[in-house]
Amino acid sequence: MKAMLLTNMSRLKVSRSNNNRAPLEWADIPIPSPKENELLVKISACGVCHTELDEIEGRMPPPRLPIVPGHQAVGTVVEKGNRTERFHIDDRIGIAWIHSSCGRCRFCRVGRENLCPGFKATGRDANGGYAEYMTIQESYAYPVPADLTDAEVAPLLCAGAVGYRSILLSGIQDGLSLGLSGFGASAHLVLKTVKHLYPRTKVFVFARGVEQKQYALELGAFWSGNSEDLSPEKLSAIIDTTPAWKPIVESMKNLESGGRLVINAIRKEEKDKEYLQRIDYPRDLWMEKNIQSVANVTRKDVTGFLELAGKIAIKPEVQEYPLEQANEALFELKQGKIRGAKVLRMDRY
Repeated sequence: MKAMLLTNMSRLKVSRSNNNRAPLEWADIPIPSPKENELLVKISACGVCHTELDEIEGRMPPPRLPIVPGHQAVGTVVEKGNRTERFHIDDRIGIAWIHSSCGRCRFCRVGRENLCPGFKATGRDANGGYAEYMTIQESYAYPVPADLTDAEVAPLLCAGAVGYRSILLSGIQDGLSLGLSGFGASAHLVLKTVKHLYPRTKVFVFARGVEQKQYALELGAFWSGNSEDLSPEKLSAIIDTTPAWKPIVESMKNLESGGRLVINAIRKEEKDKEYLQRIDYPRDLWMEKNIQSVANVTRKDVTGFLELAGKIAIKPEVQEYPLEQANEALFELKQGKIRGAKVLRMDRY
């Protein structure tokens, strides 16, 4: 089968040039065979996530190399292990970042398997969706909304699910003001979701590009500005979706007393870490402001968001690329060339 392989970690430069090597290799590898509790899935679409950049550039626990990245995969079941019963041949399913967990620890026992010490990630600890086929344990596969295309479903599996978890952790209520720092794949889905769940909530978007700020307004944001701007009013919560440290510090000054900043990025880049030295305690942290990180997602998050997306027709805007152009999509993501979500398509193979 055709696949894009990560064989070595490397640092991508913002602008692509002859000395900026493509991180993924186009390869032919064997089609995997499903174990007794697994499904073999023919992949039709897989979302491109900033987490892949974190993986390639070494900002997370080292992946198993060589590895097929990708953790927002949609496809159809083509073969089943003999201990599977939830799904059938030709069923359309989704596969998310959570590949498996131990099922026994204190976190798994209460549905917080995202915190499991044995957490395994799709595309990092096991081959993912940048390929024609992949396997997944049946209990970590999800039915997908029938009225959405495969390309529309793919970003929901991570960008959507982690955004949904961020909304829940923010404690936002209808009528309270919410900020979004950054406006890419996850944030644009958060905005769509909040507009449905909390119609009286005003959403304030902080983004670095003119196009991103305009896009936020088109989707119903009350206000949009730069990351360093003061919002027109203090905010009850802010969800940060950026890979940088600067927006963290800038966000804190826009929170009201008791406000919460939710960080839904897996990792932060080191380039502006010194910005943390600019935190001013009375302005940024006092009055019981708090910071909440988001660690991965649970199966409940993925299931809940997919059900919601199907019910209220949350459709992401997507840019599609053939599988062999995965490097192009990653370079554009590194450059901040984002409108909606990027999705790889495998239908042609």
